[in-house]
Amino acid sequence: MSTAFASPAETAVSTAEAESARIEQLVALRNGIDAEIAEAIRAFARAEVEARLEQIAAEHVTVEQVEATVVDRLGRVLRVSPTRARAQLRIGRDLHAGLDHIRTLYSSGELDQPKVAAIVTAAKHLDESERSEVDRRLSTHDLRSLGLRRVGDLTRTIAAEVAPEKFVERARAARRDRHVTLSPAEDGMAMLRAYLPVEQGVACYAALRKSVTEHWVSPEPVTRTRAQIMADTLVERLTGTAPTAPMATVEIQVLVPLDTLVAADGPLPVELPGFGPVPAEFLVEPGRCTWRRLITEDGVVIGADSRRRTFTGVLADVIRSRDRGRCTAPHCDAPIQHLDHLHRWSEGGRTTLDNGAGRCAFHNLVREIPL
Repeated sequence: MSTAFASPAETAVSTAEAESARIEQLVALRNGIDAEIAEAIRAFARAEVEARLEQIAAEHVTVEQVEATVVDRLGRVLRVSPTRARAQLRIGRDLHAGLDHIRTLYSSGELDQPKVAAIVTAAKHLDESERSEVDRRLSTHDLRSLGLRRVGDLTRTIAAEVAPEKFVERARAARRDRHVTLSPAEDGMAMLRAYLPVEQGVACYAALRKSVTEHWVSPEPVTRTRAQIMADTLVERLTGTAPTAPMATVEIQVLVPLDTLVAADGPLPVELPGFGPVPAEFLVEPGRCTWRRLITEDGVVIGADSRRRTFTGVLADVIRSRDRGRCTAPHCDAPIQHLDHLHRWSEGGRTTLDNGAGRCAFHNLVREIPL
């Protein structure tokens, strides 16, 4: 039908179809660019390793140190964290180690990077021949129509069928890696995560849900939502105290602008290092943890000097707070694990506030790798 005689509805449908086709072209182009980047990363890593073969043979550096160097340089070039740089390196490497069909879909723009990364991660414990079998089985599925989670689940299932012994060992290794992490959230909140065996995680969540039912049938008036009751119950059972009770054994450092110290009702918020700003009124709110104030002016923490070899005590606390609890290496925001001398101690650097910097374990160790 000619557009001159098309109804408004038909014209709208035609326009929507044209825009949809344009979006598909743009997505394919973006995915193709990602694939080209993966190829370039693989070539860069290969050249870097070949250049260090003599050092590896002479045991001047280890293979792990060379990989760390490659990851560090990739992170700087791509302007991403070491974790993301390592993931990019793995994609570029493993797509040439058995995942030929996936690489073809990636290069043609039919699979995006998140799906490819999920496949590579699910098959990272397999050797090349086993990856080839996973790749063959995946080729019988229309991966383009599946969501990201389903692509990952499908790949893990196939990998378990291809190498059941490795699947069991991987599951055992995951259980050994159980842990708890704390990360910042917005508006003065934090995210507490527990990486647990599935049956333990389900049991913990079921116990918290049960606490809601017990609260609802108790004589106490219901003034909180289900989510609030579960969160409060978690805090109470872990700390042994109610969420509003003082926790005298816990000290929290807080950066307080000089203007806020002079006028508590001033407009400037205080800041929890690594967690962002919170209202200044929280400092005087009853039933909170013990606060330790570190005074700042124009964002700079005023600290003390030290003649010690390592950053310890108050100086270490001040550096961690000044750097907001995050690694100061470019493009990295991992939690601080080490305190490093900007001007090396062995070269005359002093253990001072100005010469100290918070680093994650990766960036502190990669600096010591011989070039």
